[in-house]
Amino acid sequence: MSVVFNQKGRCDICEQDVSFIARHEWFRDHLLCSNCGSIPRERALMRVIKQSYPHFANLRIHESSPAKRGVSVRLDRTCSDYSISQYFPQVALGQNDPATGHRCENLEALTFADNTFDIFVTQDVMEHVFNPEAAFKEIARVLRPGGAHIFTVPLVSKWSPTSLRASLGPDGQVIHHMEPQYHGNPIDDAGSLMTINWGYDIAAFITEKAKTPTIIMQIDDIESGIRAEFIEVVVSRKPR
Repeated sequence: MSVVFNQKGRCDICEQDVSFIARHEWFRDHLLCSNCGSIPRERALMRVIKQSYPHFANLRIHESSPAKRGVSVRLDRTCSDYSISQYFPQVALGQNDPATGHRCENLEALTFADNTFDIFVTQDVMEHVFNPEAAFKEIARVLRPGGAHIFTVPLVSKWSPTSLRASLGPDGQVIHHMEPQYHGNPIDDAGSLMTINWGYDIAAFITEKAKTPTIIMQIDDIESGIRAEFIEVVVSRKPR
């Protein structure tokens, strides 16, 4: 496929002078850094982490469901106390999956102690949880005072109210309220069911339910390869 866009600039993740190249008009998934292969929402997330916590490399950071590129790789290489987890249905919570060695955690019922992390990172995860109130409360619980949940999530509803795409019935079976939609899952070829169409009201929801004041940051910086649809970064900070 031929190149449809090429912009020289500097990447916030690999911190190199690069070209941002797209071979498809949907920049969110296709405007790639020529050096590290990151995409716009990942570069926006890294920018916000660096601006919010300039000494992030020395902080205790946890990421749920990390990617194999971009921010996840940068944090793993740079931070002295960076940990990760995934959710494996067949593994007990808090234990390591034998195949990958990764810790099993459910965002709705984390096994970490209170006030454990300075930064909690998720990348396009919160649109896949069935109980977002529980998940945001749990993340707030494990944050240290002054710490933050910094994350990306596609705010597809924008100014319209957030709506449920799927929920769990009393018997634990999935109830679909809209046509099922799946996103890629690094540990499951079947993909992850999208359960929520979030809007900008996500900030008010988290602030009210988790008691962590929340803001939405929108960055548009083409010379840093940060331009696309649905690349907002949400920052939910635990009061000191």
